[in-house]
Amino acid sequence: MFRLSQFFKSLNYALKGFVVVWREEQSFRVQIFAALVVFILAIFFQIKIWELLVLILISTAVLVLEVLNSILERIVDAMKPRINIFVEAIKDMMAAAVLLASLSSVIIGLMIFAPYIRNLFL
Repeated sequence: MFRLSQFFKSLNYALKGFVVVWREEQSFRVQIFAALVVFILAIFFQIKIWELLVLILISTAVLVLEVLNSILERIVDAMKPRINIFVEAIKDMMAAAVLLASLSSVIIGLMIFAPYIRNLFL
């Protein structure tokens, strides 16, 4: 059964987690700023709805991956004394995952915005 009080309690926990990531992860703040710039450009160029949906999906994917990266870093740091030979490699692999998602989102964003930018100069 759905309980509104439980829903708001869960929402509060999620917001607290968001605040932790916002305060402690510079990359997350940079990615939020980049997403805001993308959405401002989307409004400015009045892009198609399907293009906006793609931008929302890729921006959200990068942000979610950054949060997961932060979570895994904390887990690995907590285990550091016992299996320290793996800590650096695990962190580097998660950073690589975020980098891949970020680079692909930049490529997709450029592919979406290129025709609009080109039309500004024609």
